[in-house]
Amino acid sequence: MRVGVLTGGGDCPGLNAVIRAIVRKGVQEYAYEFVGFRDGWRGPLEGDTVPLDIPAVRGILPRGGTILGSSRTNPLKVENGVRRVKENLAKFEVEALVAIGGEDTLGVATALSDEYGIPCVGVPKTIDNDLAATDYTFGFDTAVNIATEAIDRLHTTAESHMRVLVVEVMGRHAGWIALHSGLAGGANVILVPEQRFDVDQVCAWVESRFKIRYAPIVVIAEGAMPKDGDMVLKDGTLDSFGHVRLSGVGEWLAKEIESRTGKEARTTVLGHVQRGGTPSAFDRWLATRFGLHAIDAVRDRDFGKMVALRGTDIVRVPLADATKQLKTVDPKLYAEAGVFFG
Repeated sequence: MRVGVLTGGGDCPGLNAVIRAIVRKGVQEYAYEFVGFRDGWRGPLEGDTVPLDIPAVRGILPRGGTILGSSRTNPLKVENGVRRVKENLAKFEVEALVAIGGEDTLGVATALSDEYGIPCVGVPKTIDNDLAATDYTFGFDTAVNIATEAIDRLHTTAESHMRVLVVEVMGRHAGWIALHSGLAGGANVILVPEQRFDVDQVCAWVESRFKIRYAPIVVIAEGAMPKDGDMVLKDGTLDSFGHVRLSGVGEWLAKEIESRTGKEARTTVLGHVQRGGTPSAFDRWLATRFGLHAIDAVRDRDFGKMVALRGTDIVRVPLADATKQLKTVDPKLYAEAGVFFG
């Protein structure tokens, strides 16, 4: 069997670990051949491939990013996109496709599998940890570690200058990174997309910390919104999946805090730093296991499925279930962090 592999959407640490596991087990135990498609769904759409064998995956386990490249290409929005994908899969004699990605990438895999009969297996990747069918996605743990280290470092400079530091982390619709890193980093306020925030309440929490000579840290997800406002956008541009570009809510909040409290406030936007660099041990472990089980699903011809973590077990779930809704922060879980606000 010849198997195609692609990585789509935003890059994250652990992608190369999945590719390595798929190829190593597929070649060594099943004698499969592999074709790497470049830049997500653009690869099968345009027939852009790279060789993918055991020598190609040596030494990539600790590397961030993806050796296959990534993009937010959506073949479902391209004229004759599905037909072109099918033709290129036939051209390269690809009998099965492993798609590694988040909601958007796996949404395409779901449609191609369920509606067009293209045999796909999905692997869940997103630093946002917002896929409902799996306990964790790889990339999330690394992103949280990076954000937590940044918060730790910002505490000392905030205390030295007695100023407010607002830390903006990724999280369009789900505040998992903000919640985990904020709690782990000892933030005094954590703001997530799931709960609209009151700016006056945030300012009250900030001022309460200054009263005890303590410089506050505010962690805010990029998709968080005030009660009387809308999502802050970088611009109105939409990508091929209909997403707007987010950025700026941290800067906006810092200005509001400064104008309402008279306290100096600065912003740190972590941005793509959260996506880059060496994957954590947990993400390497999880990504490797996902890859091993994904190629087993191909062997079993159990297509239209995604591998998922349930407890410590890797299971298979329908792709449709994996993408039908986002996993967001439960209000009860968010309330636990409220003990440390102010």
